[in-house]
Amino acid sequence: MYKQEQINPYGAKGEKSKLVEAMFNDIAPTYDELNHKMSFNIDKWWRHKAISQLKKYSIANLLDIATGTGDFAMQAAGELPLKTITGIDISQKMLDIAKKKTEVLTQSKQFKFMKADCEHMPFNDNSYDAITSAFGIRNFQNLDNCLVEMHRVLRPNGVLCILELSEPNRFPMKQLFYLYSHSILPLYGRIIAHNSDAYKYLTSTIEAFPQAETMQKVLLKAGFSKVSFRRLTFGICTLFLAIK
Repeated sequence: MYKQEQINPYGAKGEKSKLVEAMFNDIAPTYDELNHKMSFNIDKWWRHKAISQLKKYSIANLLDIATGTGDFAMQAAGELPLKTITGIDISQKMLDIAKKKTEVLTQSKQFKFMKADCEHMPFNDNSYDAITSAFGIRNFQNLDNCLVEMHRVLRPNGVLCILELSEPNRFPMKQLFYLYSHSILPLYGRIIAHNSDAYKYLTSTIEAFPQAETMQKVLLKAGFSKVSFRRLTFGICTLFLAIK
């Protein structure tokens, strides 16, 4: 068991996936506003960097896991020649927002959103050319099982692209990030989402999650090959690429 799997929202007891679902349902109305503000909109550039890596591959159908309010799915639709984009999440309220956001797009028919748990996905083997997940895998109840499941539904030679928040490992960004994540981030959460505890949970899981080289080994253990990573913005975010 990885350290972040032992951290529950609000420090509550119970099944992690259910507690995470309840937390995201709670913060869904303010999630987009806070997400962009707390990253100073750099999250959009991070997604662009991830999508630029996907352009190297032939991708017609994409699965976005922990899609949330659909930001990655929408940005991918604008930058890649996709036929279909399926987004799954365990939070219905986040999915409802994603559906509303994509209904007004010219590519609206490309999108399909559904409530599903990554650990038990309702898809056949070898179904998708690419899988993406942005800022969500820290919340998985069982990371290993979810990665094995991703490997199953990805077609041979398909690509997995993960963006995840991470701890900078060099001075002074390491110290500045600690100050920001422990002081300013919970304050943002209290002011905008009226829920500082949810963003304290965010900080805790970032610090506990397997960092760069360790996560590379985790992906290899799940069956992926050619696993690489790249630290973005002084290590605040890490981009992982893995091939089936």
